[in-house]
Amino acid sequence: MERVKPIQRNASSAAAEHEPYRPELVSEDEPRYLRRQKPVEIRRKKFSGRTGTYYRQVFVWTLVGAAALGVTVFSVRYLLYSPQMLLVKPDQIEVNGNRIVAREDVQKLFSRDRGLSLLKIPLDKRRMEIEELPWVEEASVQRILPNRVRVFITERTPIAFFRNGTELTLVDAHGVLLDRPEGEDFHFPIVTGLSESLPREDRERRMQTYQEFMKDVDLVKPGSSDQISELDLSNPRDLRVVMAGLGGNTDAHAVTVHFGQTDFTGKFRMLVENFAQWQANSGTVHSIDLQYSRQVVVNPDTSTTAAKNR
Repeated sequence: MERVKPIQRNASSAAAEHEPYRPELVSEDEPRYLRRQKPVEIRRKKFSGRTGTYYRQVFVWTLVGAAALGVTVFSVRYLLYSPQMLLVKPDQIEVNGNRIVAREDVQKLFSRDRGLSLLKIPLDKRRMEIEELPWVEEASVQRILPNRVRVFITERTPIAFFRNGTELTLVDAHGVLLDRPEGEDFHFPIVTGLSESLPREDRERRMQTYQEFMKDVDLVKPGSSDQISELDLSNPRDLRVVMAGLGGNTDAHAVTVHFGQTDFTGKFRMLVENFAQWQANSGTVHSIDLQYSRQVVVNPDTSTTAAKNR
């Protein structure tokens, strides 16, 4: 029977077996493609990670948006084309605040809007057209759903008669000339020295002088403005006034007084306090010039008589 001879290992081999494992040596010598890589687990998410709740919400909001769009389209079509929104009759135009301005004159301006929806009427343009009417100072226009228009008018207020040749018209505080309406009774002084060719700003300034004078004479003696029959505004430096009753309530003869352009209160007070004396010294007084400081000229157009104001 053959005996197996045991394998003998030398010391170097044994030492190599017991030498600690050095992985860095393996990593340097071993090719990378031979290294076993740990598999990476890949988790796939359905529909990019969005749940069914998200898509239900998207669906609901889509329905809401579509419904809102439908309501909007229906509303727009109703407001623009529904017969209930159309301006058809003049009675649908309500006019307020007018006394002189005829309602029909305002309604005529909306004639081109008949058959249109209330929302298609250009309110600003109609307002400007209404304010071009002679007696209208200011206007406002409102839409009243479903098919009415409301107009508010502020009419001009005349403060004097204006003599234009042989005709008498009216004028307001802004110098706007107004035709005399039928059936209306006005009691104003007559102003001259204005014309339609005069710029609007100049007419307004002269009417401000008129108002200032009327206010000042009533401050000196209440009711004095009722004695004034005519004011000449042609010369801005000299307000010429024709008035009666300076010698008392029974004195009806007219006197022309030149007041200049300033200090109407002081000059009128001097006139009231001294007129009786001037009349006694000069006889009948036809005109008085008060333009000069501390000096009075009585009847300057006939015989010049100067008197110092003491």
